[in-house]
Amino acid sequence: MADWKRGLRRVLYPAYEARVLRRMPDNLPKHVGVMLDGNRRWARAVGRDSAHGHRAGAANIEPLLGWCDEVGIEVVTLWLLSTDNLNRSEAELAPLLEIIEEAVASLADARRWRLHPVGALDLLPASTAQRLKEAEDATRDVDGLLVNIAVGYGGRQEIADAVRSLILEHAARGTPVEEIAAGVSVESIAEHLYTKGQPDPDLVIRTSGEQRLGGFLLWQSATSEFYFCEAYWPDFRRVDFLRAIRAYAQRERRHGA
Repeated sequence: MADWKRGLRRVLYPAYEARVLRRMPDNLPKHVGVMLDGNRRWARAVGRDSAHGHRAGAANIEPLLGWCDEVGIEVVTLWLLSTDNLNRSEAELAPLLEIIEEAVASLADARRWRLHPVGALDLLPASTAQRLKEAEDATRDVDGLLVNIAVGYGGRQEIADAVRSLILEHAARGTPVEEIAAGVSVESIAEHLYTKGQPDPDLVIRTSGEQRLGGFLLWQSATSEFYFCEAYWPDFRRVDFLRAIRAYAQRERRHGA
């Protein structure tokens, strides 16, 4: 992009963002899920390796959370690594996990947000799972935005884990199999999800132009609104976020009715 265009955008976008923010309706989402997609494609586009793309993506997380604070979001779920991603080559997976550990530790050190890991932590390397748990413990008393860190996360895995947890809970009490089966309900499964006790996401944002869920919050997003953005995650800007929030506020939610 020509330098004069970049300069013009630097001048015009802050004014445009301020106008969008001033005109934002009151019916804003309380819980936003974000699929941080496109790091590797962004890296290829700039002629760098995947690790460079993942680091650029990690650097964009804290600004996003600041934008969420700005408009009053209460819960954010960030999908950083799926269960399918765990099948990537060791040469790519090892640096990616290291970048995630560093990013989560940095968020914890900021002491601005309450972090909560969601995912099958038992599928992760012990060091990564430990760093996630430490970040949760270190921010447990923070009175701020609740941030779900989805690492080793898959929607089908979550539902399977929830049903397994429900069965084991009843089995520990000696409940007969027939009674366990009779007690399985939408409500009882929801009580065993990684996000139990939280509101379901009102809005799910996916970057990079992909228009699919890919297993993200399958149970919780039954009535969510979706917003797909063409920008790769490292290029996702405040103006893109505000447009997503505005698009959500302009929709008439039917909740399946």
